[in-house]
Amino acid sequence: MSKVREYEGTDILVHFDLKRCIHAEECVNGLPDVFAREARPWVKPDAATADDIAEVILRCPTGALKYERKDGGPSEPLPQANTIAVEPDGPLYVKGQVELMRSDGSRHLEDTRVALCRCGASQNKPLCDGHHEDAGFADSGQLGQITERSADFELGGKLIITPAQNGPFLLQGSAEIKGSDGRISYHDSKAALCRCGGSNKKPFCDGTHKKIGFTAD
Repeated sequence: MSKVREYEGTDILVHFDLKRCIHAEECVNGLPDVFAREARPWVKPDAATADDIAEVILRCPTGALKYERKDGGPSEPLPQANTIAVEPDGPLYVKGQVELMRSDGSRHLEDTRVALCRCGASQNKPLCDGHHEDAGFADSGQLGQITERSADFELGGKLIITPAQNGPFLLQGSAEIKGSDGRISYHDSKAALCRCGGSNKKPFCDGTHKKIGFTAD
């Protein structure tokens, strides 16, 4: 179950999901007067303008932070493109019209920002919980293979992500996968991304999960 806390200000209401936070620190670095980790409460929604707070919240790559405008300002925009950024030694940061499923076909969540575990060690699979650091997961985040952009490739639309039981993330829909080396691999139908941490073709699956006996619902 999510542990969502609310911090209400005059012009904006901030939602914080503790279970999805992995301390990416976009918030504390972006607005330290509003987001102060050691303070209680740690979120002070009246310490900056609602526009500035909303802008910083949108930088949160995990979706742990959300907001509701009370001043009539715009709500979170729906991304026009689906992107997956491969974080070095860390998770897959997904941004777009994301529908994350369970292996049994039921919906886990629908969101615009999600961090997916790719080390295999998270206790909150399929979401990242920061255990890649404790597990010593190491990967440069560079793309091992590239699919070029086709002439009729169109970004956007729904991106359905289903974690196969004991297997990879299965993608359905268009997605732009960005490696830490700046290269991009385009996928407009299907792709399989490693979530066991063992693939030699990261971030893509190469079947290693079967060899190492990876288990996850």
